[in-house]
Amino acid sequence: MASPKKKLQGLVAATITPMTENGEINFSVIGQYVDYLVKEQGVKNIFVNGTTGEGLSLSVSERRQVAEEWVTKGKDKLDQVVIHVGALSLKESQELAQHAAEIGADGIAVIAPFFLKPWSKDVLINFLKEVAAAAPALPFYYYHIPALTGVKIRAEELLDGIQDKIPTFQGLKFSDTDLLDFGQCVDQNRQQQFAFLFGVDEQLLSALVMGATGAVGSTYNYLGRKTSQMLEAFERKDFSLALNYQFCIQRFINFVVKLGFGVSQTKAIMTLVSGIPMGPPRLPLQKASREFTDSVEAKLKSLDFLSFSDLKDGNLEAGS
Repeated sequence: MASPKKKLQGLVAATITPMTENGEINFSVIGQYVDYLVKEQGVKNIFVNGTTGEGLSLSVSERRQVAEEWVTKGKDKLDQVVIHVGALSLKESQELAQHAAEIGADGIAVIAPFFLKPWSKDVLINFLKEVAAAAPALPFYYYHIPALTGVKIRAEELLDGIQDKIPTFQGLKFSDTDLLDFGQCVDQNRQQQFAFLFGVDEQLLSALVMGATGAVGSTYNYLGRKTSQMLEAFERKDFSLALNYQFCIQRFINFVVKLGFGVSQTKAIMTLVSGIPMGPPRLPLQKASREFTDSVEAKLKSLDFLSFSDLKDGNLEAGS
């Protein structure tokens, strides 16, 4: 894997945790999953045990095993494996951070604790600092997702002077639609060389204009190629083509959002597109319905993201 000092950038797939029908983790398909991401989607960076990976629905022991499997199977194939180690318990978070360092992960990320919540920037920084200190050699990322944590501390405020408190801080995963906050994260920290990773896939182009250096998301598991085409058009300053790609991706996401789109549905879509069984989610989530999967299959085909022959090889070239 890459040296820990290499900046995390470009597309990062938020990995799904495959499960068997009875809710146990299906480690046997992770090697195949790595190959699919690299060969079919061109995605070589992953974010493990986050929201999409149901990290907070797994036991600490399971989280350790999942992290280990991704690092092992990704060796010499993936560029960076970042492990989400956030938890309600500081001790658990520190244990997971230390474990991530021991197994050779490339970075760790942490969400704000969301039951007994930090009430100010300083309190949140103190929590994050204690976790980061458990893995002093690993790049540390803050995972900002206020809609799920209920912690509304603005990312821009949090970043102000953060490296003085957390020397390993390297950037953030910003999963919120507040482009004022995101833009000011970038604007106020231009000297720092932070990674600004945007986490709302359907708005990525807006974030790129604001200075995002990369993106972490669930749709890059199966729309990685399509999104890469948008990134390449943006890099070439072909903004009208980039916008076409973004609209194409939005048509799909808009469609699934109306049907109800979450982790369960992501698992169903990935199973459909990759041919790798992702299984059901763990309670309290419910398995996506057969109607959902059928509707999605039809929509993917109508957008030229899929044709029958593509279902197994995951070739998502068309759609602009």
